Amino acid sequence: QVQLVESGGGLVQAGGSLRLSCAASGRTGRMYHMAWFRQAPGKEREFVAAIRWSESSTYYADSVKGRFTISRDNAENTVYLQMNSLKPEDTAVYYCAATTFTAVPSRTGSYDYWGQGTQVTVSS
Repeated sequence: QVQLVESGGGLVQAGGSLRLSCAASGRTGRMYHMAWFRQAPGKEREFVAAIRWSESSTYYADSVKGRFTISRDNAENTVYLQMNSLKPEDTAVYYCAATTFTAVPSRTGSYDYWGQGTQVTVSS
């Protein structure tokens, strides 16, 4: 089993940047596909970005393309989300997710493991 712990959230002004980290522990020797989702109060959880193990293919929601970058360090069992040019609408709890199987990257049902989330608040 894999445990995921997010960190790096906080309060930032619009236009600022944050870097989120997701540290994995447990059965981390396997090749996991990783993703970030977010959920604002009263809204459904939505896809943000994903990265495949093979060829390091990345996927992004249209709302964050050009502003967010997902990356991973397999040696350290960590995935990152660099968030630049933040907007108030980016405010949400951000969750890290992982799966071993090939699936649609943007669907919550594609992932087996989830972290507890880290709060990101962007002020206007």
